[in-house]
Amino acid sequence: MDKKDSSFSVIMTVYDDARKLEENLPVFLSQEYEPGYEVIVVDESSTDDTDDVLKLLKHDNPHLYTTFIPKPNRRITRRKLALSVGIKAAKNEWVIISDIDAVPKSSEWLKELAEATSYTTDAVVGYFMKKGLRLQVFEETFYARQLIRKEERKRGKKRQVKFMKKLRGRYDFVAVRREKAYDILKYFEQNVGRFQLPFIRLNIFLQALRS
Repeated sequence: MDKKDSSFSVIMTVYDDARKLEENLPVFLSQEYEPGYEVIVVDESSTDDTDDVLKLLKHDNPHLYTTFIPKPNRRITRRKLALSVGIKAAKNEWVIISDIDAVPKSSEWLKELAEATSYTTDAVVGYFMKKGLRLQVFEETFYARQLIRKEERKRGKKRQVKFMKKLRGRYDFVAVRREKAYDILKYFEQNVGRFQLPFIRLNIFLQALRS
């Protein structure tokens, strides 16, 4: 894979997360990855010191880019809008949709991720585990849809459940080729009925066993 294909844009949205940004964002900004990367933070109209923290961090990190969106009525719409803005701003061939709470365990996170992809890879779902990084690789974004639509539906409870994290599909980030990013995003707000969930959970479990 050439350098163009292995460059990443890490996108995250924040809302009143000033303290988390101070603590966690430097880890994202200190990746040892020669092909290069950028971190794009989209502020969802925070009311705390988020803007001040981002300005300070930008001073010493030229690969950090920030923007913001006005405050829509519904939170899930706000997140999807914010991610859309981040994807549009991304300059690199791959985008990583992540979260300020999902902190990489090492400075070689992007290197490990790049090594897992190939020219036939469209998307990668990743988990930060105690024993290292775990990845599920998909040749087409379509095959990741059940995992994403279930997890995004229950996103607010995500960080509280760590037992059997990978088998449950409690992922920490999604990496996708930029031209396929909106394919992933469209799954975020798809409704999952309670009668569908058992079948989706089973498919997620089987996918995790195979990867």
